[in-house]
Amino acid sequence: MSDAGSTARDDGRSELQELRERVATLEAERTRPRRHRVQSLLAAVLIILGCVLAPLGIVSAWAADEVGDTDRYVATVAPLASDPDIQDAVATRVTDVLMRRLDLPALLSDATPAERPRLEKALGRLGDSLEGAVRSFVHDKARAVAGSDAFATIWTEANRTIHASVNKALTGSGGGAVRLEDDTVTLDLAPVVELVKKRLVDEGMQVAGRIPEIHTDFTLVRSDDIGKVKTYVRLLQIAGNWLPVLAVLLVAGGVLLARRRRRALVAGALGVAVTTGLLGIGLRVFRAVYLDALPAGVSQGAAGAVYDTMTHLLHTMIRMAVVLGVVVALAAWLTGRGRRAGLVRGLWTSGIGAARTTADRAGLRTGPVDPFVRRYRTGIVWTLVAAALVVYLLWSHPTGWVVVGLTLALLLALAVVEFLGAGARSEEAAAAKAAAPPM
Repeated sequence: MSDAGSTARDDGRSELQELRERVATLEAERTRPRRHRVQSLLAAVLIILGCVLAPLGIVSAWAADEVGDTDRYVATVAPLASDPDIQDAVATRVTDVLMRRLDLPALLSDATPAERPRLEKALGRLGDSLEGAVRSFVHDKARAVAGSDAFATIWTEANRTIHASVNKALTGSGGGAVRLEDDTVTLDLAPVVELVKKRLVDEGMQVAGRIPEIHTDFTLVRSDDIGKVKTYVRLLQIAGNWLPVLAVLLVAGGVLLARRRRRALVAGALGVAVTTGLLGIGLRVFRAVYLDALPAGVSQGAAGAVYDTMTHLLHTMIRMAVVLGVVVALAAWLTGRGRRAGLVRGLWTSGIGAARTTADRAGLRTGPVDPFVRRYRTGIVWTLVAAALVVYLLWSHPTGWVVVGLTLALLLALAVVEFLGAGARSEEAAAAKAAAPPM
Protein backbone atom coordinates (compact mmCIF):
# COMPACT_ATOMS: atom_id res chain seq x y z
CA MET A 1 0.00 0.00 0.00
CA SER A 2 2.74 2.37 0.85
CA ASP A 3 4.40 1.75 -2.50
CA ALA A 4 1.13 2.30 -4.35
CA GLY A 5 0.48 5.53 -2.44
CA SER A 6 3.96 6.80 -3.16
CA THR A 7 3.52 6.06 -6.86
CA ALA A 8 0.16 7.88 -6.89
CA ARG A 9 1.71 10.90 -5.22
CA ASP A 10 4.58 10.92 -7.74
CA ASP A 11 2.12 10.70 -10.61
CA GLY A 12 0.15 13.59 -9.14
CA ARG A 13 3.26 15.71 -8.80
CA SER A 14 4.33 14.97 -12.39
CA GLU A 15 0.88 15.87 -13.71
CA LEU A 16 0.91 19.09 -11.68
CA GLN A 17 4.38 19.95 -12.99
CA GLU A 18 3.24 19.24 -16.51
CA LEU A 19 0.22 21.52 -16.04
CA ARG A 20 2.44 24.28 -14.68
CA GLU A 21 4.78 23.99 -17.64
CA ARG A 22 1.86 24.10 -20.03
CA VAL A 23 0.45 27.19 -18.33
CA ALA A 24 3.89 28.84 -18.47
CA THR A 25 4.14 28.02 -22.18
CA LEU A 26 0.70 29.50 -22.85
CA GLU A 27 1.60 32.64 -20.90
CA ALA A 28 4.86 32.98 -22.84
CA GLU A 29 3.01 32.60 -26.14
CA ARG A 30 0.51 35.21 -25.00
CA THR A 31 3.15 37.78 -24.03
CA ARG A 32 5.51 37.14 -26.99
CA PRO A 33 3.36 38.98 -29.61
CA ARG A 34 3.09 41.96 -27.26
CA ARG A 35 6.86 42.03 -26.78
CA HIS A 36 7.39 41.73 -30.53
CA ARG A 37 4.98 44.59 -31.17
CA VAL A 38 6.84 46.83 -28.72
CA GLN A 39 10.18 45.86 -30.25
CA SER A 40 8.93 46.50 -33.78
CA LEU A 41 7.45 49.86 -32.73
CA LEU A 42 10.74 50.91 -31.14
CA ALA A 43 12.64 49.83 -34.26
CA ALA A 44 10.32 51.86 -36.46
CA VAL A 45 10.70 54.93 -34.23
CA LEU A 46 14.50 54.70 -34.35
CA ILE A 47 14.52 54.34 -38.14
CA ILE A 48 12.14 57.28 -38.58
CA LEU A 49 14.24 59.47 -36.27
CA GLY A 50 17.36 58.52 -38.20
CA CYS A 51 15.71 59.39 -41.51
CA VAL A 52 14.55 62.76 -40.15
CA LEU A 53 17.99 63.57 -38.77
CA ALA A 54 19.77 62.55 -41.99
CA PRO A 55 19.08 65.81 -43.91
CA LEU A 56 19.79 67.86 -40.77
CA GLY A 57 23.07 65.98 -40.44
CA ILE A 58 24.01 66.92 -44.00
CA VAL A 59 23.23 70.58 -43.31
CA SER A 60 25.25 70.47 -40.09
CA ALA A 61 28.24 68.96 -41.87
CA TRP A 62 27.96 71.67 -44.53
CA ALA A 63 27.69 74.42 -41.92
CA ALA A 64 30.75 73.17 -40.06
CA ASP A 65 32.80 72.63 -43.22
CA GLU A 66 31.72 75.43 -45.55
CA VAL A 67 30.61 78.28 -43.31
CA GLY A 68 33.03 77.71 -40.44
CA ASP A 69 36.21 77.16 -42.51
CA THR A 70 37.66 80.35 -44.00
CA ASP A 71 39.94 78.59 -46.49
CA ARG A 72 37.16 76.39 -47.83
CA TYR A 73 34.80 79.37 -48.04
CA VAL A 74 37.35 81.38 -50.01
CA ALA A 75 38.05 78.42 -52.31
CA THR A 76 34.30 78.11 -52.90
CA VAL A 77 33.59 81.75 -53.76
CA ALA A 78 36.84 82.46 -55.66
CA PRO A 79 35.43 81.18 -59.01
CA LEU A 80 32.61 83.74 -58.73
CA ALA A 81 35.09 86.42 -59.84
CA SER A 82 34.90 84.96 -63.36
CA ASP A 83 31.11 84.63 -63.40
CA PRO A 84 29.61 86.95 -66.07
CA ASP A 85 26.62 87.88 -63.89
CA ILE A 86 28.92 88.87 -61.02
CA GLN A 87 31.15 90.89 -63.34
CA ASP A 88 28.16 92.67 -64.89
CA ALA A 89 26.68 93.44 -61.47
CA VAL A 90 30.00 94.80 -60.18
CA ALA A 91 30.50 96.91 -63.32
CA THR A 92 26.97 98.33 -63.02
CA ARG A 93 27.46 99.12 -59.33
CA VAL A 94 30.78 100.88 -59.95
CA THR A 95 29.35 102.78 -62.92
CA ASP A 96 26.40 104.03 -60.87
CA VAL A 97 28.57 105.34 -58.06
CA LEU A 98 31.06 107.01 -60.44
CA MET A 99 28.32 108.66 -62.51
CA ARG A 100 26.95 110.29 -59.37
CA ARG A 101 30.38 111.86 -58.75
CA LEU A 102 31.35 112.87 -62.29
CA ASP A 103 30.85 116.56 -63.24
CA LEU A 104 29.56 116.11 -66.77
CA PRO A 105 29.42 119.84 -67.76
CA ALA A 106 33.09 120.23 -66.85
CA LEU A 107 34.16 116.96 -68.41
CA LEU A 108 35.09 118.26 -71.87
CA SER A 109 36.14 121.74 -70.79
CA ASP A 110 38.67 120.30 -68.32
CA ALA A 111 40.32 118.14 -70.96
CA THR A 112 43.64 119.44 -72.26
CA PRO A 113 43.88 120.29 -75.97
CA ALA A 114 45.98 117.19 -76.59
CA GLU A 115 43.55 114.90 -74.80
CA ARG A 116 40.28 116.45 -76.02
CA PRO A 117 40.24 114.92 -79.56
CA ARG A 118 40.87 111.45 -78.19
CA LEU A 119 38.17 111.84 -75.52
CA GLU A 120 35.65 113.26 -78.02
CA LYS A 121 36.38 110.40 -80.38
CA ALA A 122 35.88 107.83 -77.62
CA LEU A 123 32.61 109.37 -76.45
CA GLY A 124 31.40 109.94 -79.98
CA ARG A 125 31.54 106.26 -80.74
CA LEU A 126 29.22 105.53 -77.84
CA GLY A 127 26.27 107.81 -78.58
CA ASP A 128 25.02 111.33 -79.09
CA SER A 129 23.82 111.98 -75.52
CA LEU A 130 26.68 113.15 -73.31
CA GLU A 131 25.37 111.38 -70.20
CA GLY A 132 24.57 108.18 -72.07
CA ALA A 133 27.93 108.25 -73.84
CA VAL A 134 29.83 108.82 -70.60
CA ARG A 135 27.85 106.10 -68.81
CA SER A 136 28.56 103.60 -71.58
CA PHE A 137 32.20 104.62 -71.60
CA VAL A 138 32.56 104.24 -67.83
CA HIS A 139 30.66 100.93 -67.82
CA ASP A 140 32.93 99.61 -70.56
CA LYS A 141 36.02 100.36 -68.46
CA ALA A 142 34.40 99.00 -65.31
CA ARG A 143 33.47 95.78 -67.13
CA ALA A 144 37.05 95.44 -68.34
CA VAL A 145 38.32 95.81 -64.78
CA ALA A 146 35.76 93.28 -63.49
CA GLY A 147 37.05 90.78 -66.02
CA SER A 148 40.72 91.28 -65.17
CA ASP A 149 43.04 89.26 -62.96
CA ALA A 150 43.29 92.25 -60.63
CA PHE A 151 39.57 91.97 -59.85
CA ALA A 152 39.94 88.23 -59.17
CA THR A 153 42.64 89.03 -56.60
CA ILE A 154 40.55 91.80 -55.02
CA TRP A 155 37.51 89.50 -54.91
CA THR A 156 39.40 86.66 -53.23
CA GLU A 157 41.07 88.83 -50.60
CA ALA A 158 37.88 90.76 -49.87
CA ASN A 159 35.92 87.54 -49.36
CA ARG A 160 38.62 86.26 -47.04
CA THR A 161 38.22 89.46 -45.01
CA ILE A 162 34.42 89.35 -44.87
CA HIS A 163 34.18 85.65 -44.10
CA ALA A 164 33.69 86.50 -40.44
CA SER A 165 30.69 88.58 -41.48
CA VAL A 166 29.22 85.73 -43.52
CA ASN A 167 29.74 83.42 -40.56
CA LYS A 168 28.03 85.96 -38.33
CA ALA A 169 25.14 86.30 -40.76
CA LEU A 170 24.49 82.57 -40.94
CA THR A 171 25.44 81.41 -37.44
CA GLY A 172 25.43 84.47 -35.19
CA SER A 173 29.13 83.96 -34.37
CA GLY A 174 32.05 86.13 -35.38
CA GLY A 175 33.95 88.69 -33.43
CA GLY A 176 36.04 91.80 -33.65
CA ALA A 177 34.68 94.87 -35.36
CA VAL A 178 32.52 92.86 -37.74
CA ARG A 179 28.97 94.19 -37.87
CA LEU A 180 25.92 92.81 -39.58
CA GLU A 181 23.70 95.67 -40.78
CA ASP A 182 20.13 95.20 -42.00
CA ASP A 183 20.60 91.43 -42.28
CA THR A 184 23.02 92.03 -45.17
CA VAL A 185 26.59 90.93 -45.88
CA THR A 186 28.34 93.21 -48.37
CA LEU A 187 31.69 93.48 -50.14
CA ASP A 188 33.40 96.88 -50.39
CA LEU A 189 34.21 97.70 -54.02
CA ALA A 190 36.48 100.68 -53.25
CA PRO A 191 39.59 98.98 -54.76
CA VAL A 192 37.64 98.24 -57.94
CA VAL A 193 36.46 101.86 -58.14
CA GLU A 194 40.08 103.05 -57.88
CA LEU A 195 41.13 100.77 -60.74
CA VAL A 196 38.29 102.06 -62.92
CA LYS A 197 39.20 105.68 -62.10
CA LYS A 198 42.78 105.00 -63.15
CA ARG A 199 41.66 103.55 -66.47
CA LEU A 200 39.38 106.53 -67.09
CA VAL A 201 42.26 108.91 -66.47
CA ASP A 202 44.48 106.91 -68.80
CA GLU A 203 41.80 107.27 -71.51
CA GLY A 204 41.82 111.07 -71.16
CA MET A 205 39.01 111.61 -68.62
CA GLN A 206 41.12 113.65 -66.20
CA VAL A 207 38.07 114.74 -64.21
CA ALA A 208 37.77 111.18 -62.91
CA GLY A 209 41.09 111.59 -61.12
CA ARG A 210 39.57 114.30 -58.90
CA ILE A 211 36.87 112.02 -57.57
CA PRO A 212 37.63 111.27 -53.89
CA GLU A 213 37.86 107.74 -52.55
CA ILE A 214 34.51 106.02 -52.80
CA HIS A 215 33.32 103.10 -50.68
CA THR A 216 30.39 101.25 -52.20
CA ASP A 217 28.94 97.90 -51.23
CA PHE A 218 28.13 94.80 -53.25
CA THR A 219 25.50 92.58 -51.60
CA LEU A 220 26.50 88.94 -51.11
CA VAL A 221 23.93 87.70 -48.57
CA ARG A 222 20.65 89.40 -47.73
CA SER A 223 17.55 88.11 -46.00
CA ASP A 224 14.95 89.73 -43.79
CA ASP A 225 14.51 86.39 -41.99
CA ILE A 226 18.20 85.81 -41.35
CA GLY A 227 17.77 86.55 -37.65
CA LYS A 228 15.23 83.74 -37.38
CA VAL A 229 17.32 81.04 -39.04
CA LYS A 230 20.85 81.85 -37.88
CA THR A 231 20.23 80.36 -34.42
CA TYR A 232 19.29 77.03 -35.96
CA VAL A 233 22.22 77.11 -38.38
CA ARG A 234 24.50 77.88 -35.45
CA LEU A 235 23.20 74.83 -33.58
CA LEU A 236 23.76 72.70 -36.67
CA GLN A 237 27.28 74.10 -37.00
CA ILE A 238 28.02 73.13 -33.39
CA ALA A 239 26.65 69.65 -34.06
CA GLY A 240 29.06 69.40 -36.99
CA ASN A 241 29.80 65.88 -38.17
CA TRP A 242 28.29 64.24 -35.07
CA LEU A 243 24.71 64.65 -36.26
CA PRO A 244 25.20 62.50 -39.39
CA VAL A 245 26.83 59.83 -37.21
CA LEU A 246 23.86 59.95 -34.83
CA ALA A 247 21.46 59.55 -37.76
CA VAL A 248 23.34 56.48 -38.99
CA LEU A 249 23.43 54.98 -35.49
CA LEU A 250 19.67 55.48 -35.05
CA VAL A 251 18.90 53.74 -38.34
CA ALA A 252 21.35 50.94 -37.50
CA GLY A 253 19.78 50.52 -34.06
CA GLY A 254 16.33 50.28 -35.61
CA VAL A 255 17.52 47.67 -38.08
CA LEU A 256 19.09 45.56 -35.31
CA LEU A 257 15.89 45.70 -33.24
CA ALA A 258 13.60 44.81 -36.14
CA ARG A 259 12.38 41.24 -36.54
CA ARG A 260 12.91 41.40 -40.30
CA ARG A 261 16.23 43.14 -40.41
CA ARG A 262 16.79 43.00 -44.14
CA ARG A 263 13.43 44.59 -44.85
CA ALA A 264 14.11 47.22 -42.17
CA LEU A 265 17.49 48.00 -43.76
CA VAL A 266 15.84 48.48 -47.15
CA ALA A 267 13.22 50.77 -45.61
CA GLY A 268 15.79 52.76 -43.64
CA ALA A 269 18.12 53.26 -46.60
CA LEU A 270 15.29 54.34 -48.87
CA GLY A 271 13.95 56.61 -46.12
CA VAL A 272 17.30 58.38 -45.86
CA ALA A 273 17.40 58.75 -49.65
CA VAL A 274 13.90 60.22 -49.73
CA THR A 275 14.37 62.70 -46.86
CA THR A 276 17.69 63.98 -48.19
CA GLY A 277 16.17 64.21 -51.66
CA LEU A 278 13.38 66.37 -50.21
CA LEU A 279 16.07 68.62 -48.72
CA GLY A 280 17.51 69.11 -52.21
CA ILE A 281 14.06 70.00 -53.57
CA GLY A 282 13.58 72.42 -50.66
CA LEU A 283 16.83 74.18 -51.51
CA ARG A 284 15.63 74.70 -55.08
CA VAL A 285 12.31 76.10 -53.89
CA PHE A 286 14.02 78.37 -51.36
CA ARG A 287 16.29 79.70 -54.12
CA ALA A 288 13.29 81.01 -56.04
CA VAL A 289 11.74 82.50 -52.89
CA TYR A 290 15.07 84.10 -51.89
CA LEU A 291 15.61 85.72 -55.28
CA ASP A 292 12.03 87.02 -55.45
CA ALA A 293 12.46 88.69 -52.05
CA LEU A 294 15.57 90.66 -53.07
CA PRO A 295 15.30 94.44 -53.56
CA ALA A 296 15.02 95.82 -57.07
CA GLY A 297 18.60 97.15 -57.01
CA VAL A 298 20.17 93.74 -56.44
CA SER A 299 21.14 91.74 -59.54
CA GLN A 300 19.08 88.55 -59.75
CA GLY A 301 21.75 86.81 -61.81
CA ALA A 302 24.57 87.70 -59.42
CA ALA A 303 22.52 86.75 -56.35
CA GLY A 304 21.61 83.45 -57.98
CA ALA A 305 25.26 82.76 -58.79
CA VAL A 306 26.27 83.44 -55.17
CA TYR A 307 23.47 81.20 -53.84
CA ASP A 308 24.34 78.37 -56.22
CA THR A 309 28.02 78.58 -55.34
CA MET A 310 27.42 78.65 -51.60
CA THR A 311 25.08 75.65 -51.76
CA HIS A 312 27.09 73.64 -54.32
CA LEU A 313 28.80 71.52 -51.67
CA LEU A 314 25.46 71.01 -49.91
CA HIS A 315 23.86 69.74 -53.13
CA THR A 316 26.85 67.45 -53.69
CA MET A 317 26.44 65.95 -50.23
CA ILE A 318 22.70 65.50 -50.82
CA ARG A 319 23.25 63.65 -54.09
CA MET A 320 25.86 61.47 -52.40
CA ALA A 321 23.45 60.54 -49.60
CA VAL A 322 20.64 59.76 -52.06
CA VAL A 323 22.85 57.53 -54.20
CA LEU A 324 24.33 55.81 -51.14
CA GLY A 325 20.86 55.12 -49.72
CA VAL A 326 19.67 53.62 -53.00
CA VAL A 327 22.82 51.47 -53.32
CA VAL A 328 22.48 50.13 -49.76
CA ALA A 329 18.78 49.40 -50.29
CA LEU A 330 19.50 47.53 -53.53
CA ALA A 331 22.31 45.55 -51.91
CA ALA A 332 20.08 44.53 -49.00
CA TRP A 333 17.25 43.55 -51.35
CA LEU A 334 19.46 41.55 -53.73
CA THR A 335 20.96 39.52 -50.89
CA GLY A 336 17.50 38.59 -49.55
CA ARG A 337 15.39 35.50 -50.07
CA GLY A 338 12.78 37.07 -52.31
CA ARG A 339 11.89 35.39 -55.58
CA ARG A 340 12.81 38.36 -57.75
CA ALA A 341 16.08 38.88 -55.88
CA GLY A 342 16.87 35.20 -56.36
CA LEU A 343 16.13 35.55 -60.07
CA VAL A 344 18.58 38.46 -60.37
CA ARG A 345 21.25 36.52 -58.48
CA GLY A 346 20.61 33.51 -60.68
CA LEU A 347 21.13 35.59 -63.81
CA TRP A 348 24.35 36.93 -62.29
CA THR A 349 25.80 33.53 -61.39
CA SER A 350 24.62 31.79 -64.56
CA GLY A 351 26.09 34.52 -66.75
CA ILE A 352 29.45 34.38 -64.99
CA GLY A 353 29.34 30.58 -64.98
CA ALA A 354 28.75 30.54 -68.74
CA ALA A 355 31.69 32.89 -69.23
CA ARG A 356 33.90 30.62 -67.12
CA THR A 357 32.80 27.52 -69.07
CA THR A 358 33.71 29.23 -72.31
CA ALA A 359 37.07 30.25 -70.86
CA ASP A 360 37.77 26.67 -69.72
CA ARG A 361 37.02 25.35 -73.18
CA ALA A 362 39.42 27.92 -74.59
CA GLY A 363 42.19 26.48 -72.41
CA LEU A 364 42.18 28.84 -69.40
CA ARG A 365 44.46 27.64 -66.59
CA THR A 366 44.51 29.39 -63.22
CA GLY A 367 46.55 26.90 -61.23
CA PRO A 368 46.03 27.00 -57.46
CA VAL A 369 43.95 30.20 -57.61
CA ASP A 370 40.60 28.45 -58.00
CA PRO A 371 40.97 26.18 -54.93
CA PHE A 372 42.16 29.15 -52.88
CA VAL A 373 39.13 31.23 -53.85
CA ARG A 374 36.83 28.29 -53.17
CA ARG A 375 38.25 27.82 -49.66
CA TYR A 376 38.33 31.49 -48.62
CA ARG A 377 35.51 32.84 -50.74
CA THR A 378 33.40 34.22 -47.91
CA GLY A 379 36.37 35.96 -46.32
CA ILE A 380 37.41 37.42 -49.67
CA VAL A 381 33.94 38.82 -50.30
CA TRP A 382 33.72 40.49 -46.91
CA THR A 383 37.26 41.84 -47.30
CA LEU A 384 36.29 43.48 -50.59
CA VAL A 385 33.17 44.99 -49.06
CA ALA A 386 35.17 46.29 -46.09
CA ALA A 387 37.81 47.74 -48.42
CA ALA A 388 35.16 49.63 -50.42
CA LEU A 389 33.68 50.96 -47.17
CA VAL A 390 37.08 52.11 -45.89
CA VAL A 391 37.83 53.90 -49.18
CA TYR A 392 34.46 55.66 -48.97
CA LEU A 393 35.02 56.74 -45.37
CA LEU A 394 38.52 58.02 -46.10
CA TRP A 395 37.48 59.87 -49.26
CA SER A 396 37.43 63.63 -48.68
CA HIS A 397 33.97 64.96 -49.59
CA PRO A 398 32.70 61.98 -51.64
CA THR A 399 30.15 62.71 -54.35
CA GLY A 400 27.37 60.63 -55.80
CA TRP A 401 29.66 59.63 -58.66
CA VAL A 402 32.25 58.45 -56.14
CA VAL A 403 29.62 56.14 -54.61
CA VAL A 404 28.65 54.87 -58.07
CA GLY A 405 32.31 54.31 -58.98
CA LEU A 406 33.06 52.41 -55.78
CA THR A 407 29.93 50.30 -56.26
CA LEU A 408 30.89 49.40 -59.82
CA ALA A 409 34.46 48.61 -58.73
CA LEU A 410 33.13 46.36 -55.96
CA LEU A 411 30.78 44.61 -58.38
CA LEU A 412 33.67 44.02 -60.77
CA ALA A 413 35.80 42.54 -57.97
CA LEU A 414 32.90 40.32 -56.86
CA ALA A 415 32.42 39.22 -60.46
CA VAL A 416 36.07 38.14 -60.60
CA VAL A 417 35.64 36.17 -57.36
CA GLU A 418 32.49 34.55 -58.75
CA PHE A 419 34.31 33.78 -62.01
CA LEU A 420 37.13 32.00 -60.17
CA GLY A 421 34.70 30.25 -57.84
CA ALA A 422 32.69 29.06 -60.82
CA GLY A 423 35.85 27.45 -62.18
CA ALA A 424 36.43 25.63 -58.90
CA ARG A 425 32.87 24.32 -58.90
CA SER A 426 33.07 23.20 -62.51
CA GLU A 427 36.28 21.26 -61.78
CA GLU A 428 34.59 19.57 -58.80
CA ALA A 429 31.60 18.64 -60.94
CA ALA A 430 33.83 17.23 -63.67
CA ALA A 431 35.80 15.16 -61.12
CA ALA A 432 32.62 13.82 -59.55
CA LYS A 433 31.24 12.90 -62.97
CA ALA A 434 34.47 11.08 -63.88
CA ALA A 435 34.51 9.14 -60.57
CA ALA A 436 30.88 8.03 -60.89
CA PRO A 437 30.42 4.36 -61.92
CA PRO A 438 28.96 3.81 -65.37
CA MET A 439 25.28 3.02 -65.51
